[in-house]
Amino acid sequence: MTKPDPNRVLRRLPIVVGGLGAILLLINRLLTPELTESQSRGDVLGVILSAVLILTGLIWQQVQPRSPDAVELIGEEGFVLADDLPEAVKTELAWASRMILTNTVTRSLVVVYQGKVLLRRGILGLKSEVVPGAILKRVLEKQQPVYLVNLNIYPGKIEFDYLPENTQGVICQPIGDKGVMILGANSPRSYTKQDENWIAGIADKLAVTISSCI
Repeated sequence: MTKPDPNRVLRRLPIVVGGLGAILLLINRLLTPELTESQSRGDVLGVILSAVLILTGLIWQQVQPRSPDAVELIGEEGFVLADDLPEAVKTELAWASRMILTNTVTRSLVVVYQGKVLLRRGILGLKSEVVPGAILKRVLEKQQPVYLVNLNIYPGKIEFDYLPENTQGVICQPIGDKGVMILGANSPRSYTKQDENWIAGIADKLAVTISSCI
């Protein structure tokens, strides 16, 4: 499903106005029996203005960003917590996941800590087990997040088989030095720098709570 472009009309407006102005100038010239010097100067200015408007519209078509294409993720919506977690950790995970799902483009979220899946929420993939692949291992080793802006172009996407199969973008955010939070989006290039900072802050808060209780 393609997300409608909210600026479509605005981006095309200069082209329409410029083209209409040029047509009206041409009609006016054809219907004028005797051309005066002042009218010639006015026509020249009109042609220049119409050309500028059309050129502006064409530039806007190329320069102004369009909303990325979004898809309907394949899977059932759910909320699964590990049974043997302390209540404090369950509460913190429930709060953190809700904040991320409601305030970012994330549609699927998985939290893994010490090799164990603590949480799955949002649109769930078919697999519940998480086997760390090369990307996840690098995140855990280097303690640096990885943002895959368009998952479809990465050969390593196969390791995220626990997310919905048509997930478009992924962030792997470390939780301290023992865990990682995997977030899946339904459109590519959709996370902003502000989103990344927000997710990192929540991961740091989770790390404090989980490490003190587990």
